[in-house]
Amino acid sequence: MKLVEGFDSNYRYVLVAARRARQIQNGARPVVDTHSRKPCRIAEEEIQAGRVKWEIPPATKSPAELASEVLEPVGHDGDD
Repeated sequence: MKLVEGFDSNYRYVLVAARRARQIQNGARPVVDTHSRKPCRIAEEEIQAGRVKWEIPPATKSPAELASEVLEPVGHDGDD
């Protein structure tokens, strides 16, 4: 599968299209003129027309930082 322009991976494209299709299924109006009634196809057409905006939320911590955190059990006062 060829990488879709404007996306860093095909996986992200599928996620964006699926989320937009879900919005359409839940009553959101399509932002492009289309003859299709299928939410997935409408979402694809909207993305191709550049009418769907998306962004990658900034990561607050890297996976390495999350893995290195040490958690204490609840109720542990540290006096053993």
